[in-house]
Amino acid sequence: MRRSVTYRIIGAAVLAVAILVALLFSLRKGVLCAEDILAAYDEESEYGRLTISYPLDETLFPPEIAAPTFRWEDNHVQSDAWLIALQFEDNEAGLNSLTRTAEWAPSDEQWEAIKRRSLEKDARVTIMGVNHAAPGKILSAAGIAIRTSKDEVGAPLFYREVNLPFVDAVKDPSRIRWRFGAISSKAQPPIVLENLSVCGNCHSFSSDGRILGMDVDYASDKGSYAITRVEEEIILAKSKIITWNDYEKEDNEPTFGLLSQVSPDGRYVVSTVKDRSVFVPTPGLEFSQLFFPLKGILAVYRRDTGTFHALPGADDKEFVQSNPTWSPDGKYIVFARNKAYVLRGIGDKVLLTARECDEFLERGKTFLFDLYRVPFDDGKGGKAEPLEGASNNGMSNYFAKYSPDGKWIVFCKARSFMLLQPDSELYIMPAEGGEARRMRCNTPVMNSWHSWSPNGKWLVFSSKPNGPYTQLFLTHIDEQGNDTPPVLLDRFTAPDRAANIPEFVNVRPAAIRKIHEQFVDDVSFVRAGIEFMRAYDYDRAMQAFRKALNLNPENVGAHCKLGVTLAMRGQVAEAIPHYREAIRLKPDFAEAHNNLASALVMQGKLDQGIAHYTEAIGLNPYYVEAHAGLGTALAMQGKLDQAIAHQTEALRLSPDFAGAHYNLGLALAMQGKLDEAIVHYNEAIGLNPNDPDPHNDLGLALARQGKLDQAIGHFTQALRIRPDFEQARTNLNAALRQKERRTGP
Repeated sequence: MRRSVTYRIIGAAVLAVAILVALLFSLRKGVLCAEDILAAYDEESEYGRLTISYPLDETLFPPEIAAPTFRWEDNHVQSDAWLIALQFEDNEAGLNSLTRTAEWAPSDEQWEAIKRRSLEKDARVTIMGVNHAAPGKILSAAGIAIRTSKDEVGAPLFYREVNLPFVDAVKDPSRIRWRFGAISSKAQPPIVLENLSVCGNCHSFSSDGRILGMDVDYASDKGSYAITRVEEEIILAKSKIITWNDYEKEDNEPTFGLLSQVSPDGRYVVSTVKDRSVFVPTPGLEFSQLFFPLKGILAVYRRDTGTFHALPGADDKEFVQSNPTWSPDGKYIVFARNKAYVLRGIGDKVLLTARECDEFLERGKTFLFDLYRVPFDDGKGGKAEPLEGASNNGMSNYFAKYSPDGKWIVFCKARSFMLLQPDSELYIMPAEGGEARRMRCNTPVMNSWHSWSPNGKWLVFSSKPNGPYTQLFLTHIDEQGNDTPPVLLDRFTAPDRAANIPEFVNVRPAAIRKIHEQFVDDVSFVRAGIEFMRAYDYDRAMQAFRKALNLNPENVGAHCKLGVTLAMRGQVAEAIPHYREAIRLKPDFAEAHNNLASALVMQGKLDQGIAHYTEAIGLNPYYVEAHAGLGTALAMQGKLDQAIAHQTEALRLSPDFAGAHYNLGLALAMQGKLDEAIVHYNEAIGLNPNDPDPHNDLGLALARQGKLDQAIGHFTQALRIRPDFEQARTNLNAALRQKERRTGP
């Protein structure tokens, strides 16, 4: 028995040794060894199947940049391991690295060595794909050459991060943030401005980096603009805010002051005023807004005198003149220009809705800008001339930026419009005009928002080749205007934010540590609430209006708008006290009278409602909504002639008011004037096809005329729009039964 046990033990030991030997042999066969892979590689062979997606061949890196991540795509199904081999012109040993993923980020030590050894010399990068079980066979391969420039970028970047889609950023601008940091940063540059409860937008600096200008929506004024000295701790206070609405304020024409730019010496700011723009959210993440100005002139603000004036040569109201940029010496301004365009039925609105812009969004109408140059001459202006190479070329040309030496202009070219165009590409041309060359740095999707480094050696721009969120890229530009493939600033972007409006600032990287706002007050919260209302986010709108009232219980606008949001949520009884408080604080507030009248009518208190509608019209005879509301209330009392008179007046003041057409149709139908009623129902449907009520009432009028097939069509359309529209369903069934009785079984 003992002998048998001993034999079993010896047998087990032998088996274990055999297994271990076999395992070691197996591991030796499958070990990943750079030398073995290099020995199997034949430079003369065409392996293919591997594409290096970043960096591209002949990429030139700035000397201070942090290590990039090399990325590639391998189409060989068996490739699961890769060797990255770098060879240099110094004839010393190369640098090799193995990885089991299709990307590689060199260590800080490796990257510093790569930059040192590739300074103004090629470093050959070869990536070879193998299978880890048989690393002696090359399955795929590709190679590129990279270099490191002797030219530093030499300046930090200031840029904005925006959450997408655009409509979300509008609803809650506090999520937008600004960062500031050096190209050498190994992590995301620090956030210097965040939690701004009002929208902040375009910014610019003087050429010495001492003056910052930025759009800020202060006190319900989209034309507000902050101008401040650059310090480590910047305070955005009320005293530092101007408004472009102060330019010819007496004409009461609203201004947003779009795309403002501080002059190189910091003494002036130029902006678009008396503007009107297409500025609407669109579906999706990648390109979730459409923006371009339809009208506007250029005006100049002089800081030392605090005065505004139009810039002669760029102030022709027959044209839209926008998107200005200064020459480095301040002697010229280049701007985008087109014939001004008027959309039907938009009144004096500055920003337009998607429906108002349908011909651009849905019907394919284009809008092309040319670049023009005008002398500045200390604000005296002069004759504007088109820039050859960036005008009359069948494309839209915009966002011109001078090189710091004044030699070159880089601009955007797209099929149409301005800003966030998928086909936007960067072009470079001589500053005085001439042949425009497409730049090599362009990625396949949207290239825009560019800025030169102060030394004129590098250009930063925004692009979207890697997904919906915009990223920042660099390109080097030499004395002849030749540029290099794009360098991704991957450490400058967050995965859930679009990085845009990058600008190099001629200061040290720590020159801005924090920007604090000290101007947000109750009026700012009212402004934010209005934006939430426009986005149909009534919960956040209510929160904003309540915050305004917490800061200032006597804010008339907050009371009035809070009442509107409550009424929109069906809380009419809660809305009425806020309307009454607004009227108590400001008895001549026509909007509050109108809104209170509407709420009272909804409660069936017609006499009281009519009294407040009448008061609103007495305060403002041109109040379209008050005329329409009064007409509706009078019709409910059976006073049809008076009702028709007020609806007619509403349409005289606003011919495209769909609601007035519909209500006038109702009143006419009640008088038995079906032909006239049908005309206005059709007008209402043409202006607002997705409103089911005009379809239903048009169906009723047609049915009364015996036109059952047409009536059935409109009842059916009403139900398509609103499937739970029971009145339309009842009317449809009645019309079908009537038709059946008429035609027989």
